[in-house]
Amino acid sequence: MEAGQIIVVALAYLAAGFVKGASGLGFSTTCLPILVLALGLKDALALVIIPSVVANIFLILSSGHLKETARRFWPLYAAQIPGIVAGLALLAWIDGAVATVVLGLVLGVYAAVALAQPELRLAPGPERLLRVPVGFVTAVINGLTGSQVMPVVPYMLALRLDPKRFVQAVNLSFTLSSLVMAVGLSRIGLFGGHELAVSVAGLAPSYAGIWMGGRMRGRLSPDQFRRFVLTVLGVLGLVLVLRSVI
Repeated sequence: MEAGQIIVVALAYLAAGFVKGASGLGFSTTCLPILVLALGLKDALALVIIPSVVANIFLILSSGHLKETARRFWPLYAAQIPGIVAGLALLAWIDGAVATVVLGLVLGVYAAVALAQPELRLAPGPERLLRVPVGFVTAVINGLTGSQVMPVVPYMLALRLDPKRFVQAVNLSFTLSSLVMAVGLSRIGLFGGHELAVSVAGLAPSYAGIWMGGRMRGRLSPDQFRRFVLTVLGVLGLVLVLRSVI
């Protein structure tokens, strides 16, 4: 990578770590679009995996309710494995610019839904019926674009989980997806020694950001911070779409 790209990659890790430390979520969602703007989608996908997995594992171990969450949502998590395989097959087949447009659209939809804060609610019956399709569709989008948030985050929000159970359930989904992605990307030649080295080096700025975000968590208005991050994500999604189309 050129010097300018190295700086952008380091800043992407730092910014994503800050969001993760301040909110408990959003590392890959924040990091990926910045990396894509600097490197392109296919080169960026592998670079978020290791810092994201390490940050997610820390939150999984500190959030509690691990066994309970795994028992409740195991069909959703299991459906992610074939879903990522299907998404990676699409990624290897289609042009990278098309996948980038899909990523931009996913980020835009996610930001719009989260900002609107619709009163989503699922009864126990639909919750069980939707576990497998939500896991599979989320993983297909993840395999194709690297984004891990749609539709699993709105689904979890609709279950009205308490904050710790919500963070645990979502981070388990993100971690499993990232691990399967690492294997899949290595099989199609997008995760090798160079990407591994950059990802490991990215742990330092990532955890500097997480530390800063954690220090700022009590000083920031959670609602204002959330709206700021979502607005930035929406703008980044629009930029990705316009850049690919134009």
